[in-house]
Amino acid sequence: MNREEILQKIREVGLVPVLRAPSSDAAIAAAAAIESGGVPVLEITMTVPGAIEVIRAVVKSSQGRVLVGAGTVLDPETARACILAGAEFIVSPSLNVKTIELCRRYSVPVIPGALTPTEIVTAWQAGADVVKVFPCSAVGGPKYLAALKGPLPQIDLIPTGGVSLSTAAEFLAAGAFALGVGGDLVDLKALKSGKPELITENARKYVAVVKQARTASIPQNPK
Repeated sequence: MNREEILQKIREVGLVPVLRAPSSDAAIAAAAAIESGGVPVLEITMTVPGAIEVIRAVVKSSQGRVLVGAGTVLDPETARACILAGAEFIVSPSLNVKTIELCRRYSVPVIPGALTPTEIVTAWQAGADVVKVFPCSAVGGPKYLAALKGPLPQIDLIPTGGVSLSTAAEFLAAGAFALGVGGDLVDLKALKSGKPELITENARKYVAVVKQARTASIPQNPK
């Protein structure tokens, strides 16, 4: 897929599971569980041991069924290594303009992190495709996102940090491009106890919430 198709896929799915795991084997198991739950997008963070090889393995095993991104990418050198391993989009918790420039050079979608209006506009002006608002729940959650979208409707935003099943619909109603979902979906306790099916069930719940929220946002034709 090209850059525009990748972004459209993320928008359609509405979810970017943030995969953190204590080992490469656990990460690969979690990736399979997320796909089984009906979410064909995931972000493998650089905090996973052997993260770049995990990206390579998941890209190979999914055979194009899953859109695999790299997360917690802090510099252009790491971004390049992830792209060469097969990562189809790059995510960061912070703003590094050189990382944005490298991703644009490779025509790979880049989603840097920012929090304040100034940081968000700076990221967008530097070439960010979407801006990750992190940690969103710490500064007001859906209400903060809605406040940002008022003056900045042209900037696509992915709230991350504190997104849960109970807040997902509200974030989408506030104008989220998609939702960055961490531990509430990718349950580390489930991984450690050898119960990846719990992650699959969480994924299904999130898919249902996104579908219901988007259906509710469609204007109904008056009879």
